[in-house]
Amino acid sequence: MSDRFDVVIAGAGPAGAQCARDLAAREYDVLVLETEPEADFPRQSNKSTAGTFPSMMASFNVPDDVVMNFTENVVLESPNDHFVRDQPGAVLEFADFKRWLVAEGREAGAEYRFDSRVSKPITEDGDVVGVRYDGQKEVYADIVVDATGPAAPLAKDLGVTDLSRDRQAIGVEYEFEGVQVDHPDFADCRDAMMLRLDHDLAPGGYSWIFHTGGDTAKVGLCYIQNDSHREYAKEGMGIDDYLEYWLESDPRFADARRLDGKQHRGSAHIQEPGQMTTDSFIAIGDTVPTIDPLWGEGIHKGMLSARAAAATADRALTGTVDTSAEQMRIYNKLWREDVAPKAKSRLLMTELLYLAPNERYDRLMADLRRADGDTLAKVNDGNRLAMRDLIHLSDLPLLARFARERLNA
Repeated sequence: MSDRFDVVIAGAGPAGAQCARDLAAREYDVLVLETEPEADFPRQSNKSTAGTFPSMMASFNVPDDVVMNFTENVVLESPNDHFVRDQPGAVLEFADFKRWLVAEGREAGAEYRFDSRVSKPITEDGDVVGVRYDGQKEVYADIVVDATGPAAPLAKDLGVTDLSRDRQAIGVEYEFEGVQVDHPDFADCRDAMMLRLDHDLAPGGYSWIFHTGGDTAKVGLCYIQNDSHREYAKEGMGIDDYLEYWLESDPRFADARRLDGKQHRGSAHIQEPGQMTTDSFIAIGDTVPTIDPLWGEGIHKGMLSARAAAATADRALTGTVDTSAEQMRIYNKLWREDVAPKAKSRLLMTELLYLAPNERYDRLMADLRRADGDTLAKVNDGNRLAMRDLIHLSDLPLLARFARERLNA
């Protein structure tokens, strides 16, 4: 079995489905191959906390009916303190969001084949000309896009991705009812997305409560198996053990009950991407990787990478078709300009943040309250100068350690 398209996309996550949506709207023949059966989609890949912000909703015309709860604040917690910032947001029902993207792509003309596992690229004279899936089935295209996430079967085969195991973040999340989001001993998390920095709960990472309305919330944690994780980890405890430990020790969960079928697991790599393209081939989304290193937001970044890939493909296929490696490198330029323009700075900030001890997190909350209202926004944008407002003389040993570890990396 073989056929031909302008573009074949492996993976129907937010990045793959948005890329298909954009290209189909431009009247290209697009095929999306997705591993999961359609009747279950997205069961195995329903892994995102799905917190996002108005910029993503507006940029991609996301409808309100895939939103579980519109939030008003972002709350940062440390072991003994907190900081609240007014920041509108939205917690999506991730499964509904993914199905909406598929429906949008189909309406624009994209073809989807579910229960279709991509195994390797097809090459001729070094150029990518198609993909093999479900054993010996083949499909051909002018451009192939890998949007399969960290699995990256096509990108790995082509030597495009360089995902590092020691840069892999893992996470687990459940949805609960009976959560006391307005507990008097903590920040008020009603209509908020809360992120907690606390090595006791998530060594080398963070935990979260995303309010989804009433007494329900998404609750989870993630960490990178970095030096901080090795320093602060409790012997013999895995990611599920840490979540159970938090649930048992935090009074906000005293009466909480897990909702059946609402468990999400995932992984992503926290690193700067290297090569992202080659002849007739582009890697997008978490295949690259694209996830924001500081707070783990992946949907908006993934969809921006999809839009950059669609623009690159559109240019390559307009007029005289040119899918050379040089032409595909336009995507790399767009990625660095439009998707993650401050990637290096944000990675450095992430490493420094997770290296800090718990007592420094408490002081960080006080620093944020004392700083002007734009400081957090500037720091979040990767502004290194804004970091000076949050640095103290007592941080010199931490900064020295950070410098040593960077030199030895």
